[in-house]
Amino acid sequence: MTSHSSSRPRWLPERRFPAYAYLPGRQPHPVRDPGGHSYDPSGRGGRVEPNIVAAGASLGSEEFRFGLDLFNHGYYWEAHEAWEGLWQMSEKRDPLRMFFKGLILLAAAGVKIREGKRAAALRHAGRAASLLNRLPEMSDNPFERALGMSPSTLAEYVVAAAGNRAALEETPSGQPQPVFSFVLGPRTSA
Repeated sequence: MTSHSSSRPRWLPERRFPAYAYLPGRQPHPVRDPGGHSYDPSGRGGRVEPNIVAAGASLGSEEFRFGLDLFNHGYYWEAHEAWEGLWQMSEKRDPLRMFFKGLILLAAAGVKIREGKRAAALRHAGRAASLLNRLPEMSDNPFERALGMSPSTLAEYVVAAAGNRAALEETPSGQPQPVFSFVLGPRTSA
């Protein structure tokens, strides 16, 4: 079930990963605890300002691609945070908002898998799959280009991975650990 992080591509190699991959109750909360890797005394916690990226351009944004890097390398809580700002900027009925919510739930499933909470992982994975499967089918699908696979294929992978009972490798506290066998990333050719 696990895949070594070092063999996975980086979409923004110039951006450094956080000091640890947060798991609730095991490390300082990244934004609320002064010892957290993204603590900001101003209370912003390193979040993206809503006006930095227009919602329509968000699939090509650095924040989206960094979220892919975080996700692919086992920083699930951090990927959730990267995508949450983009989700919040999306308009209520826009498919882009559904797409980001699906990715956020996918990242939450990754956290729950790492915590060993299978029922919660399945719940998040099911909700993510439901949203991803509801995205409109279209030619030259921007979601498929952004992920490197169709949202419906990703939905299948997510549910299968969350239901897998394979044991995770023991890792030191805070060490990232990819739990999904797939890698998300932009498809460069049409």
